[in-house]
Amino acid sequence: MTVRIGVYVCHCGSNIAGKVDVQAVAEFAKSLPGVTISRDYIFMCSEPGQELIQNDIRDHQLNRIVVASCSPLMHEGTFRKACSRAGLNHYLMQMANLREQCSWVTEDKVEATEKAKSLVAGAVGKSRFLKPLNEREVAVNHDVLVVGGGIAGIQAAMQCADAGHKVVLVERKQSIGGHMAMLDKTFPTLDCSACILTPKMVSVGQHPNITLMTNSEVIDVGGYIGNLKVQVRRHANYVDHDKCNGCGLCQEKCPSRVDDEFEQGRGKRRAIYTLFPQAVPNKPVIDAENCLYFKKGKCRICEKVCKMDAIDFEQKDRIDEIEVGAVILATGHEMFDAKAMPRYGYGKYPDVYSALDFERMVNAGGFSQGVIKCADGRKPKRVGIIHCVGSRDKKHLPHCSQVCCMYSLKFAHLVKEHTDAEVYNFYIDMRAVGKNYEDFYHRLLEEGVRFVRGKVAEVTDQARHPSEEGKLVVQVEDTLAGVVRRIPFDMVMLSNGLASRKDSDEVGRLFGVSRNSGGFFIEQHPKLNPVGTPNHSVFIAGTCAGPKDIPHTVVQASAAAAGAMTSLSQGRVLLESIAATVRDELCSGCRTCMNVCPYDAVKFDEEKGRASVDETMCRGCGTCVASCPSGAIEGRHFTDAQIEGEIEGLLLSMNNWEVDDMDGAGR
Repeated sequence: MTVRIGVYVCHCGSNIAGKVDVQAVAEFAKSLPGVTISRDYIFMCSEPGQELIQNDIRDHQLNRIVVASCSPLMHEGTFRKACSRAGLNHYLMQMANLREQCSWVTEDKVEATEKAKSLVAGAVGKSRFLKPLNEREVAVNHDVLVVGGGIAGIQAAMQCADAGHKVVLVERKQSIGGHMAMLDKTFPTLDCSACILTPKMVSVGQHPNITLMTNSEVIDVGGYIGNLKVQVRRHANYVDHDKCNGCGLCQEKCPSRVDDEFEQGRGKRRAIYTLFPQAVPNKPVIDAENCLYFKKGKCRICEKVCKMDAIDFEQKDRIDEIEVGAVILATGHEMFDAKAMPRYGYGKYPDVYSALDFERMVNAGGFSQGVIKCADGRKPKRVGIIHCVGSRDKKHLPHCSQVCCMYSLKFAHLVKEHTDAEVYNFYIDMRAVGKNYEDFYHRLLEEGVRFVRGKVAEVTDQARHPSEEGKLVVQVEDTLAGVVRRIPFDMVMLSNGLASRKDSDEVGRLFGVSRNSGGFFIEQHPKLNPVGTPNHSVFIAGTCAGPKDIPHTVVQASAAAAGAMTSLSQGRVLLESIAATVRDELCSGCRTCMNVCPYDAVKFDEEKGRASVDETMCRGCGTCVASCPSGAIEGRHFTDAQIEGEIEGLLLSMNNWEVDDMDGAGR
């Protein structure tokens, strides 16, 4: 059959046309072997642009389509559907990325145009060797896995469970609740954080469609779209939660006292503990690293006082395997460690507090029972709050953490509410962009809080004046007044930025989700699909995707739940046909492909002594193809002939070689 190719060059408004002479590229494409028609259009992805392609397929009997526009991640699906509507197998469509790979990264217009011609020639070269492929439908599992039990995970789990889906919620710590459980009040409404969070926690714990796995972590993910097999390591609690009634007597009698991480190390907990009084589940676990029995072989007081016979020192970790159709990642964030910026004195001066230190101090259930006081017990007379600690700093967190300005304003209000202290806010720029946030800022102005615009240089206890004796001195350039100021304080609070979790790379690799330079998970598209990922069974929600406040976290969690349920609602899913295949006659049985496959998709047939590929698990990454020493594995839709055709097309453009009309051999 004669190859009849249609080439369509998109202006993308001015995104491409601003640097690339698209008319010249379209005219050049007409000279390429096999090209029947070549056009340019302002927006190929628009309805008229798609209709243009569809009409040409019918009117000119086109059997290959090349679209030169933006990234395939953006619109490959769009143009595939257009081809299908015109009766053309959608695998006979090839894209050339003229936006991200050319116009956006090439300054010189002449060079950009020449590069665009090369990319189009390469796409045309490959398209001549494309073959029609067929997708397969498989049934999906309707259960959902939610990883992370903060407010994002709680919201997503409840949304899916209320819609009738079975949900497994996995949380690493003893209790769900996340960072929100540590907060005293939430801005700008000043709701009690526990009052609005704990009812949702209880609902999760009691929901018939939710299986709660705390003190657990996901260790392996296999399977394929809509049918994932997940292994969860459930760490030993050393307490039988089926027997335990949560009376708390074991915690009361335990003689071992260790730093309480929930109280930021400023309070103590027992070796057998719940994370906080309202924990869900409200049943304790034993911290084996600090338990006297595990350390010295003595004690066992908890076992002696437990009337339910729930203590089990022989309990072991176990691995549960679950099957789900979709995953929602809601693994949250970490607070920036201010010790990385020693000029602020955190960890050096006892009256320099982090954001979470202060949240626990002002909380009635925290380490100081809600009393704001200095380390020596004095009530502060003057308090300084330093914004953007770590944030908007190229050496630490280049991004804006979005919540620091607002929780700094909240801190100022709470200090005013609990004490008669003067309060200063040291800020770079005030960012109050949410609903009623600006009103909250003006409320603080009316309460007499003082604002100094400038980046703090240091916090020191070195006095230069009698008024600074025994005080913490904040040195800052007041950019509005144009002077450098030294202001003494009794207490300084640091508004730490939000950072990605240290294990984000590990988690990302586990679930096949990319991370940005800051370690946050990358969505499939920041505007059109901010909760989806290229792994179509995995969705992201909350601060694992980037800093955000509680309302936006809840909104994104609901959107992720909707995305997961939508992907499962049809009951069946189409499997991508792009996969590796093994040519038995060339396979030597060396098993190299099995060792390199990241998806465990390559199996070995002992009887035949040959490798085979499970296409339901294969993602078409090509690792096995590249590593096979016998050349026995071929990547469907990325065959040797197709790749060679693409290379020859590039060379044709660069060197103006002559190419035989059909065989693709460079001369």
